[in-house]
Amino acid sequence: MSLLQRLEMRQGQALVMTPQLLQAIKLLQLSQLDLAAYVDAELERNPLLERAEPESEAERSGTEEPSEGGEGDFNGGETEPWLASELGASQAQIETDLDTRLDNVFEAEAAIPTQEAASGDMLSLTPAPYGNTGGSFEGDAPDFEATLTHEISLREHLGAQLDLATRDPGDRLIAGFLIDAVDDAGYLRESIDELAERLGTSLDSVSRVLMLVQSFDPPGIAARDLAECLAIQLRERDRFDPAMQALVSRLDLVAKRDFAALRRLCGVDDEDLVDMLAEIRRLDPKPGRAFGSRAVEVLIPDVFVRAAPDGSWLVELNAEALPRVLVNQSYYARVSRGAKAEGDKAFLSECLQTANWLTRSLEQRARTILKVASEIVRQQDGFFMHGVAHLRPLNLKTVAEAIGMHESTVSRVTSNKSIGTSRGTLEMKYFFTAAIPGALGTAAHSSEAVRHRIKQLVDGEAPSDVLSDDALVQRLRDEGVDIARRTVAKYRESLRIPSSIERRREHFAYAGR
Repeated sequence: MSLLQRLEMRQGQALVMTPQLLQAIKLLQLSQLDLAAYVDAELERNPLLERAEPESEAERSGTEEPSEGGEGDFNGGETEPWLASELGASQAQIETDLDTRLDNVFEAEAAIPTQEAASGDMLSLTPAPYGNTGGSFEGDAPDFEATLTHEISLREHLGAQLDLATRDPGDRLIAGFLIDAVDDAGYLRESIDELAERLGTSLDSVSRVLMLVQSFDPPGIAARDLAECLAIQLRERDRFDPAMQALVSRLDLVAKRDFAALRRLCGVDDEDLVDMLAEIRRLDPKPGRAFGSRAVEVLIPDVFVRAAPDGSWLVELNAEALPRVLVNQSYYARVSRGAKAEGDKAFLSECLQTANWLTRSLEQRARTILKVASEIVRQQDGFFMHGVAHLRPLNLKTVAEAIGMHESTVSRVTSNKSIGTSRGTLEMKYFFTAAIPGALGTAAHSSEAVRHRIKQLVDGEAPSDVLSDDALVQRLRDEGVDIARRTVAKYRESLRIPSSIERRREHFAYAGR
């Protein structure tokens, strides 16, 4: 057997994850804030990109004149004839090739076997069944940011009190460190031993200054745990007697609602225990939350849903949340005519291609969000009409098959996106719930709807007829929901509803028995 060296030519097909394809996939799953930051970075890097100006009256009336830039947000991506003649046939060919490559890339993405990919139908321009491209609700959308005011921070509030509390430089230094160590809830999470070691001072000095800071407003500030926080507030109210001190020392029994053990521990009767627990409930377990500590973030919907006059639902993109960028083709034509070096020409060509790709990717991202949101609204029509009790079981596969997209595309679209409804602004992921089988062959139920029903049953129970988990199971089965006891217990705990034993104890305590 002889070994020979030879050259062979083979023809094959393979999909390459180009930087442009990776960019398109990345844009699809970005939130509004991340997308805005990404576009801002591209505007700084690419001289051919510019931010679109707000629409003029002529544009809103549909009579806008051709703009300098040939690319807009939703202008169809067509190159104007006058611009094509200015750039020449070669540049027009670049535009056509770019559109073709974008189509081919998205169509081939779903065939990638080794990683999640967006669907090839991402570029479909067919309007969604409930789709209605638009900006927002009729009329001017309220400027939520304009209504926000600066809130004084907790550290500013404590610092102002420190200026009046002491003039001793050493105490002020220690107090400043303590105030900086207080978290947003108002607790001192760092050990005073560590603080004393860092400051190079005695533990007694830090403890003394800590007592000074704990006397500041709001009461309970700079406490090291919940018990100390409540104790400070009770001392402020002159209610920290021995019985209350015993109660605060065993908050674990309060959480368990073990009222019999608490009565024995505090040496009080049922009526006094009820009053003491009511006093505890009036205290603030997080005294620092009343102060602004960071910028307020308003959740802005990506899509709006509103009722149409004919009883259907209108799904509209929120234009205020969409980045509007233009490709300055005139600037490119002017600069390219003066470019002589090959490197300069290559740089301009790359910038133009990148800018065109970004504007098209943004447009397809918006259309895909609209298409997926429209299908979610169609699938969850009962929720928008009647509320959470009418949520239906829904998964990514169902939506993907209905609109002819890849499941991974739907997953990316629904990540970090929200829908503005008459029932509030909800994340898109909220509408995807697991299915609970129906009893006796009835239709399946949404897990979120079942969880909501459990809360309704518990809220409506009588003190003399507290529903156990087994009783909840039976009630749900009578209503056509085939559910296991452990599932009911899991849903009840997720809603932070105590067990039937704890609820019964609480009812008895309030009844004064």
